[in-house]
Amino acid sequence: MMKFVSFGCMLAASIAVVLAPWVPEASFSLMVGGSLAAGVGYGLFLLLAAEVLCSFSLLRIFLFLSGAMLLGVVITFFCQGMGVWQASAALVALPVLASLYLHGAYERIPAAERPKRGVPKFSYPWKLFVLYGLYAFAYGMRANQLAWGAGRHSSLSTFILMAVLFLTAYFASRRFNIGLLHRSPVVLMVCGFLLVPAQSLLGAAASSYLIAISYSLMSFLVMLLLYDISRRLGVAIVVFMAIKNAEQLFQVVGGEVPGLLAQAGLPAATQDFVVTIIVAVLILAATVLLFSEKELASKWGVSILEEGGLIERTAEEERVSERVEELSATYRLSPREQEVLALLAEGKTGRVIQQELFIAEGTFKAHTRHIYEKMGINSRKELFELLGVSS
Repeated sequence: MMKFVSFGCMLAASIAVVLAPWVPEASFSLMVGGSLAAGVGYGLFLLLAAEVLCSFSLLRIFLFLSGAMLLGVVITFFCQGMGVWQASAALVALPVLASLYLHGAYERIPAAERPKRGVPKFSYPWKLFVLYGLYAFAYGMRANQLAWGAGRHSSLSTFILMAVLFLTAYFASRRFNIGLLHRSPVVLMVCGFLLVPAQSLLGAAASSYLIAISYSLMSFLVMLLLYDISRRLGVAIVVFMAIKNAEQLFQVVGGEVPGLLAQAGLPAATQDFVVTIIVAVLILAATVLLFSEKELASKWGVSILEEGGLIERTAEEERVSERVEELSATYRLSPREQEVLALLAEGKTGRVIQQELFIAEGTFKAHTRHIYEKMGINSRKELFELLGVSS
């Protein structure tokens, strides 16, 4: 039913926008009605698309999200500068194509893997929503003053970020480190606002791109974490995404702050300084509060920030990983020795381990020797026997 409602609202919105210039006496009503229909239709479409994505693996979700945003920038680029008739055709065709693709994607999901009905008992990851809301608020304070090409949707800054994420995940999925990714938005956002007072010297591009990319990156990361939580706990993704999408209201509120500061009679330089301090304190405090705790892992089962990878492990790989931790604790291996042991347990060669850990051959051999000595073994065969894996 929601698919039909979404499609009907988006199509009605497009038709209303197309008709508005041709019916001047009803143009205002058509635009208001079209805007409301577009909001309802597109909002439902996003939730339905989230349900389809949630049936995929985490790597495929990552690739689809980044790939979709890339495609959005490309479509927007080619739709700019269209004539009236071409733009009208695009307005009608795009919602139809989107709805057809969504329906086709859902039908291709095996029945056993489709989203389940009902919502089990769970607690909301409110701190995650608060963190995203603060980034939306900070972005909103500069949204109307960003340089050309910087923005949240369908902009050059979005294209650059999503191209990097997509290509890295596609070609190096096993080495892609989410654990490093989540630390980047706070640095980019704070640096972006620190550069605002220097715009007269450096221009607005540097600060604008840093702020826009930071917000887009945090939004993307929050989406990925919510998908991970949803899949692990069996909670319908729409429960999370509905609130995440609604947090765009923080961006609207943030957009009112510059006007309020201007009404206070503060000089422009002082306004920029006050805004920078507010953003730096809020973003730093919220980021440290969330990502310094183990709550994401203990309460909602999120482990990708610590493990770093997008490739989900099988039951056997989980068992071996637990065995590695057990042996490391029993024989008091150092953190580096545990890393080497975990890679050895995966059957990787010495050369591969050296490349992944960026260590020399002599260092690798020294770590391996210490592991063997502490565990009282003399060969990799004996090591595999202790780990319970086939050589």
